[in-house]
Amino acid sequence: MAAPVFLFTPPFTQLNTPYPATAYLKGFLNTRGIPSYHADLGIEVILTLFNKEGIQQLFDAIDNSKEYSGNIKRIIALKEHYINTIDAVIHFLQGKNPSLAPLIAKRNYLPEASRFSQADDLQWAFGAMGVQDKAKHLATLYLEDLSDLIRECIDEHFGFSRYAEKLGRSANTFDELHQTLQQPYTYIDHLLINILSKKIESIQPALVCISVPFPGNLYTALRCGQWISKTHPHIKVCMGGGFANTELRSLTDTRVFDYVDFITLDDGEAPIENLYHYISGEKTIDDLKRTMLVQNGKVTFIDNSNCTDYKQGQVGTPDYSDLLLDKYISAIEVANPMHSLWSDGRWNKLTMAHGCYWGKCTFCDISLDYIKRYEPLTAVMLCDRIEMLIAQTGQTGFHFVDEAAPPALMRELSLEILRRKLIVSWWANIRFEKSFTRDVCLLLKAAGCIAVSGGLEVASDRLLKLIDKGITVEQVAKVNRNFTEAGIMVHAYLMYGFPTQTTQETIDSLEMVRQMFEAGILQSAFWHLFTMTAHSPVGLQSEKFKVKRVSELVGSFANNDVPHIDSTGTDHESFSFGLKKSLLNYMHGACFDVPLHKWFDFKTPKTTIAPGHIASILSMDDYREFKPNSKVVWLGVIPQADVQVKSKKGNHWEQCVLKCETIKETFEIKTDKEQGLWLQQLLQQLSKGNITSISLQEIKVSFENASLGDFELFWFNKPVNTLYKAGLLQL
Repeated sequence: MAAPVFLFTPPFTQLNTPYPATAYLKGFLNTRGIPSYHADLGIEVILTLFNKEGIQQLFDAIDNSKEYSGNIKRIIALKEHYINTIDAVIHFLQGKNPSLAPLIAKRNYLPEASRFSQADDLQWAFGAMGVQDKAKHLATLYLEDLSDLIRECIDEHFGFSRYAEKLGRSANTFDELHQTLQQPYTYIDHLLINILSKKIESIQPALVCISVPFPGNLYTALRCGQWISKTHPHIKVCMGGGFANTELRSLTDTRVFDYVDFITLDDGEAPIENLYHYISGEKTIDDLKRTMLVQNGKVTFIDNSNCTDYKQGQVGTPDYSDLLLDKYISAIEVANPMHSLWSDGRWNKLTMAHGCYWGKCTFCDISLDYIKRYEPLTAVMLCDRIEMLIAQTGQTGFHFVDEAAPPALMRELSLEILRRKLIVSWWANIRFEKSFTRDVCLLLKAAGCIAVSGGLEVASDRLLKLIDKGITVEQVAKVNRNFTEAGIMVHAYLMYGFPTQTTQETIDSLEMVRQMFEAGILQSAFWHLFTMTAHSPVGLQSEKFKVKRVSELVGSFANNDVPHIDSTGTDHESFSFGLKKSLLNYMHGACFDVPLHKWFDFKTPKTTIAPGHIASILSMDDYREFKPNSKVVWLGVIPQADVQVKSKKGNHWEQCVLKCETIKETFEIKTDKEQGLWLQQLLQQLSKGNITSISLQEIKVSFENASLGDFELFWFNKPVNTLYKAGLLQL
């Protein structure tokens, strides 16, 4: 048997679910008959560290001759409590000991240090949250206290979701990182390399592929590559992933290749397949695809133009085997609902489409392949993969990790989920498209959609146009209302500091956000400071956006974030604390009446947005126009029809009463007899064959052929228009 490929993600990404890159690649290699194994070394290091023996060794490793902060002294004094509780806490966070929750929630079981100072406002921050969630949050604070201990006493670079991140973030030169890698192993390095050595000994790979999604994975990736190169020089090491794709495209420093042999860019399937066959002697070096290496003392990029990338339908289903799926840790770090969703629970990661169907946002790296090359899957293939992953992992939760999931495909996927009667819960990143109508949102909800996240960005129509976002604030408000009324949580990405953004626009954006939370159409959000990147339209055409680069020099190592000066001269960073503090309050339904200037410790202008601006937008009725090609579906139970004779002042007539049953309520609609019986027959027709659809034009023709009157007057008014509550949807 040929020597296998070993794929792994280095520490640290998420504690609750594996980062999907290696699962995607293993699924592809399965289709090519190339043997492979993969691992998430992050969760394995965490589990090695956070157990009774590991914590005992951690405390034993502390140099007690040094002077530490009062907080750390307290933790050291309580070390026996940490040693005796750590196993129970980890098992609880793994979902294996839920009965521990009441004990944790009473706050007389876990030792508490400085992180628990934020737990005093639990009732305000989480409301009447359940005991399980409250206990998860307290257990997370307990682990964060231990992480503070590690950082101050053992390893300054430690972090649960990132490690030595500052060494990799925007590092134009490799000097600091290279120097750090020459130092003796840290405590965490020893744990990591010990795990890695056992993997290498067991797998005996010919090729090791390290996925580096973020700057916080870079140091440990290079530590691993360094160890493999020194101890197993016959094994070739390749690095790829999101960090390389964005930061290392102009790499010239050959020292990086002392740690890895190759770096691949963009989609990894074809590059890794060709690299494997090159190492096996079946291909030449010129056959490599999007691969960097050192030749003749220089960094060389080889891209075999005759080798094309695989279509999304050819890359196979992600394969999560080999991973410790039952040992991931669910944490609740902060009171942000969407962030809690990210960190709590196991989610199978899938992609609806390669790239972004919009591909125009000027702050985004739309010039790079992973965004600009748009290629969607079919709903049938996606559902096939969903069923395969459920069978493989036992998990029915899915996170679609697209840059922006295509609305039309979301609709078709939802119909296919319902046809197959799958019970799943899922969430996705979207654009706030006007195509997310009331009925489409109800369909997504029926198919298991629980949340969406999308970019509202600057909440200013002028700046949204400059961004080429393709949306308006009014449109976002209406779409958010549709999602919220359907029962789907909405999270908004918010941005401040976009080129030419004025102080007035920042304040007005905050007011827009305040009003959306007050109206109840936004449940979660997060502010990000704009960063100019090298591969975005702003970075590529900075003069067009009236920003000036601080330096035109390209570094020899990482090149993505571009330091710049905004022509307005606005100190955007000064808004950071006030924006985030106000948002925290709004998310919990508080302080809507606090004047905006109170959030800042410097003078700000009054908002120019009218107090009821968002409310007035939401009060406008959406005109439901006749669209002949719209598809009509029925998701409900066939209503019972009862023909009744009504009389008034000596006049008698027949009416049809349709009794509609839903899982939450029973309601009736009353129509003319012939119209009601026709409607019942239509719903029976729509129910045949597990959710079929008929065009609105076909329905109109049927109605008019039966001589039942004015179709649009019947269809777009009560009582028929209330049937969406029972599952009659126009898509």
